[in-house]
Amino acid sequence: MPMIQNLIFFFCSLAWPAQQFVCSSATAETPSVPSHASPTRAVCASEMAGASFFDRMVSQLRSTSKYYTGYPKDLGPSRIIPFTSERQFVQLLHEGRPVVVAFTIKCTYTQHLDKVLEEAAATFYPHIKFVRVECPKYPGFCLTRQKTEYPFLEVFYNPEQAANPGKIVDPSITKYSAKVLPFNYDQSVYGFREYFKKYGFKYSEAN
Repeated sequence: MPMIQNLIFFFCSLAWPAQQFVCSSATAETPSVPSHASPTRAVCASEMAGASFFDRMVSQLRSTSKYYTGYPKDLGPSRIIPFTSERQFVQLLHEGRPVVVAFTIKCTYTQHLDKVLEEAAATFYPHIKFVRVECPKYPGFCLTRQKTEYPFLEVFYNPEQAANPGKIVDPSITKYSAKVLPFNYDQSVYGFREYFKKYGFKYSEAN
């Protein structure tokens, strides 16, 4: 019966596409940050307005059918690292592993992405690190990425100490630069696997 109910809901939702929605957070916005740019008012990338029939079908199937996604799975303890500060992030980069960073806000698609990230983080642990940034909590870090649609993924690797020309204001502060690649593959374990192969990231998969 649950499977039949899921299929009925799935086909009904295709007949009446979801309305456009904006994800927001109750977190107070910094006055110096324009409201249209703040992650607390960012548009969720999963909004369905103008999407093709196929896009709506795939998105709805992923979000409603456990038979498609393969969940729930016993993945053990979470391998996703929560972002807490830029200092912590730099230290993580200097462990020498590629770091997949998910920049997220609270919205429907983020719930699906969280499940994908949990499985991927467990599959590629410890060779590839996965970090989740809650952008309403850390708007400054997220705004540096200059994105307007959330959630999105980027891959950071090969950190280097950045050149610091001119007067050094605080010698205790060290700036770093890292190579960053956008993640534009399918957001699934398969997509991550193909992406890592393309860019030559070494890994082995946990059983």
